[in-house]
Amino acid sequence: MQLKVAGPRSKVIIGCQGWNYDDWTTSDPVSPVFYPRGTKSADMLGLYSRAFDSTEIDSTFYAIPPASNIEKWFDRTPESFTFSPKMPQEITHELRLGENSFPPLEEFCERVRGLGAKLAVCLVQLPPFFEANRENAVSLRKFLERLPRDIRFAVEFRRREWFVDWTFEELGKHGIVPAVVEGKWVPNEIMFDAASRVRGEFSYVRFMGERDLTSFDRIWRDRTGHLELWAQLISSIETDSTYVYFSNLYEGHAPESCRKLAGFLGCDSVDPASLDDQRALF
Repeated sequence: MQLKVAGPRSKVIIGCQGWNYDDWTTSDPVSPVFYPRGTKSADMLGLYSRAFDSTEIDSTFYAIPPASNIEKWFDRTPESFTFSPKMPQEITHELRLGENSFPPLEEFCERVRGLGAKLAVCLVQLPPFFEANRENAVSLRKFLERLPRDIRFAVEFRRREWFVDWTFEELGKHGIVPAVVEGKWVPNEIMFDAASRVRGEFSYVRFMGERDLTSFDRIWRDRTGHLELWAQLISSIETDSTYVYFSNLYEGHAPESCRKLAGFLGCDSVDPASLDDQRALF
């Protein structure tokens, strides 16, 4: 969903980290979850794109997607819809941004260019074991220099030691932003400070959660208070666009978390019952 809010930036785009979840499909017609009863996997993206204007692609973290997938994603979504793919873990976790990661990086970038204008931002999610030491700093600098300028990137650091002036300066040289994340790795006050430093074209916000949930059909843990604080932060970010993506693990059901945040920002959201065309006939 695209949200018009008062403030220094022009738009906030809220979506989920992925769309293909069986738990989002309604089983009891009296209590809609998100997708209508009987929704097939192949139809989920099309339905999702009726409720949201963007999605983060988690599957690209595990492998560079085949061109056929890129074509399907493109064809099944409206012209205004956008995707934010995660960079493959081969690059970020296994090769740790070293020079050997440059060939798969080029392949990944060439592949996601197939999304055309539907490509929003590529997320570079670094692992917690990517320490802030001299060796990794050199690798990071060379890697940032290697990133193509026709694609927008956000880098997620999962160690607090990276949140220093040097890092922000290196990112800023290339028009790259730090991902601002609600999660267990870096305290919120450090993330809030990082958000205040971001200027220009775009910013990137993610809501994560503990991996102790096994069902994603409703809100299992209420984070309403946190979301109210984050809504204030998001309203203050001084960029043209802010991309916000929720994990199911944050509260238990990412679509409803999106609706909550939209409400705090004073914006409309889509009722999941409206996605059921058959239900709407009665």
